[in-house]
Amino acid sequence: MSRMVSFLVLLAILLICIFLFFKVMAGFLLPMFLAALLVVIFRPLHHWYRMKCEGHPRVAAGLTTGTIMLIVMLPMCLIIFGAAYEGATWYQDATLGKLNEGDIARAIADGAKTIGFELKQGDVEATIREKVELWLQPVALSMTKFLGRFLIGLGVMIVSLYYFLADGPAMIRTIMRLSPLDDKYEEQLIEEFVTVSRAVVLATLVSAVVQGILAGIGFAIAGLGSVFLLVLLTMLFAMIPFVGAAAVWLPVSLWLMFVEQRTAAAVVLAIYGAGIVSTSDNIVKPMILHGRSKLHPLLALLSVLGGVGALGPIGIFVGPMVVAFLQTLLQMLHTELEAFSTGIRWTPVWERE
Repeated sequence: MSRMVSFLVLLAILLICIFLFFKVMAGFLLPMFLAALLVVIFRPLHHWYRMKCEGHPRVAAGLTTGTIMLIVMLPMCLIIFGAAYEGATWYQDATLGKLNEGDIARAIADGAKTIGFELKQGDVEATIREKVELWLQPVALSMTKFLGRFLIGLGVMIVSLYYFLADGPAMIRTIMRLSPLDDKYEEQLIEEFVTVSRAVVLATLVSAVVQGILAGIGFAIAGLGSVFLLVLLTMLFAMIPFVGAAAVWLPVSLWLMFVEQRTAAAVVLAIYGAGIVSTSDNIVKPMILHGRSKLHPLLALLSVLGGVGALGPIGIFVGPMVVAFLQTLLQMLHTELEAFSTGIRWTPVWERE
């Protein structure tokens, strides 16, 4: 009895510590998760560096980290900081009254008249000014907080990336040793993480980046300002299934047509967006997936939308992985139930030959 009480107390203390650990580490889970994804994606590059730096694993980890920063992080940081600068400029123009609310109000009033609604341009202009001032202040504040969190998260991700590359195998062996789960299932879950990371997550990220770059080319040719901001928005929306980059290039085309009165540019941008930008998603993803994705399209959509609603931006990546892990766990359970039903005795890993 005393041993059972001791075990229950130990279990309670463990659960409390796990809860406190999660509370402490919650702010760093996203950069650490992204670092783990980068380790999986660039594992062949790290393997090549380890072969060249035989006997110096930390040197290989440092070289891999530096290469990843040049290939991935530097361009993304340029886009994000460029978007932040353009957003700040747009905020200043809006607060100082440099935005032409009259043209926007006139376009809205004319568009409403074509569908049978009568709107006064002055009322629309006053509403726009009021809503812009009401909306921009919290957005500017949240953008400042975002940049601060981004810099901290970037530092955590770089440090985590280096240590995952340098000590990753030892970390995995320690977790497998401490986990009560059978080794074959632990290996299966790790393999599922690698597969989903490379298939679903990598395909989503690469497709979003390609669509953002292609859309940015179209925005620049159309003579639009705030190209970095539009590129960043295109990348974000391109990660959401069945929404995609059209959520950005379509409103921009309507802006060109109804506000700036540039019909030709609006039509060309809409054709370019539908024929090149959004179509590239159907080319890039199949090239990366190669049939490795086991997620049904409906599950993929719901997992992304549900993941974002429950976890925020990280849900774009975590949602599909949770669904994939659930499928794997159900398959494990099915295997164990079949073993029980056929009378096969389960043997712990330490008793197997």
